[in-house]
Amino acid sequence: MPLPNPAPREPMHTRSIDCKGYKRQDGLWDIEGHLVDVKAYSFTNEWRGEVTPGIPLHEMWIRLTLDDQFVVHDVEAVTDNSPFHICAEAPPNFRALKGHRVGRGWNRTVKELLGNTSGCTHIVELLPQLATVSFQTIRAARRAAKSRAQNEVTMGAKERAPQLDSCYAWSTDRAVVKRWLPQFYTGKP
Repeated sequence: MPLPNPAPREPMHTRSIDCKGYKRQDGLWDIEGHLVDVKAYSFTNEWRGEVTPGIPLHEMWIRLTLDDQFVVHDVEAVTDNSPFHICAEAPPNFRALKGHRVGRGWNRTVKELLGNTSGCTHIVELLPQLATVSFQTIRAARRAAKSRAQNEVTMGAKERAPQLDSCYAWSTDRAVVKRWLPQFYTGKP
């Protein structure tokens, strides 16, 4: 169901974020993010001149290459469009993420290594999204492969699954956990 009808309004700004996960032939995983900001009006930029509607003010890309344990093996980042020429100097700093693990503490690590003046704010904003996409890509692929191999009907985890108590649906006292991970269900019988 979409949002209720809004008050009369005029479009001004659109941010698009596209994140994708890929299984590589070498057994690693590529998780990619692409951020684009566009305005619905023309404006003058000191470095770029006139920026017309639909031309990106910001356009940044990042790719994390991960292993099955979510350890970062490689990072590639690019700035295609930005409001300042100097912004294109920030992407190589994202290589500082090599060797770090996507998981608990990831956002804190990103902020420590690339927050403030070390990294591009817009690429930094993509990294929590890429963490989620990495879980959706890698864990889901592994679970599907295991399920196919064992012909399982439920998730059947023996260890506490990381998604438990991470959102409304995965609260240990809700029906989703009761159905898929009943051994961790804490709600009413």
